[in-house]
Amino acid sequence: MDPLAQETKKKIEKVLEILRGDLSTIRTGRATPTLVEGIVINAYGGTAKLKVMELATIAVTDAKTIVITPYDGSIMNEIQKGIEAANAGFTPVVDGNIIRISIPPLSQERREELIKAMKHKLENGKIMVRQVRHESMDEIKKEFEGREDDIKRLEKEVQKLVDDTMETIDSYGEQKEKELMQI
Repeated sequence: MDPLAQETKKKIEKVLEILRGDLSTIRTGRATPTLVEGIVINAYGGTAKLKVMELATIAVTDAKTIVITPYDGSIMNEIQKGIEAANAGFTPVVDGNIIRISIPPLSQERREELIKAMKHKLENGKIMVRQVRHESMDEIKKEFEGREDDIKRLEKEVQKLVDDTMETIDSYGEQKEKELMQI
């Protein structure tokens, strides 16, 4: 594989990584730590994300329950307030030195909203891939100016990468939609 095509592949893989992270934040009715990791908490005179290793450990005890154990018990109320303020549809309950969050079932209307948001994220991912393709095509034309055979060969190679990536993005969407529609 040509170095330009390899560079394009690396950029596309980065886009897919970003997209997977984005999609993991969409709630599916199952408890996962990613649902609360990005919530911003006001603590110690500043703000910090609840992400694992920053303020607390986040664990899943069953398919419907997230348990948060703060490293410092004095910020328990701040974590609770931050979760409530995030408007993620969660009601945190302080239980001794932990916070429990029961994940409520999704209504059909909420599922449809989440599918719409997911499709928006997928389209943004496709736009980023098309941007990578556009930049790669420009680079190929600059580097191989006057060598039409090489340009056509590399453009086909890059287009194949893009087509495969678009199929991958579509499969992410189908998989996430199935998760969202499960009751």
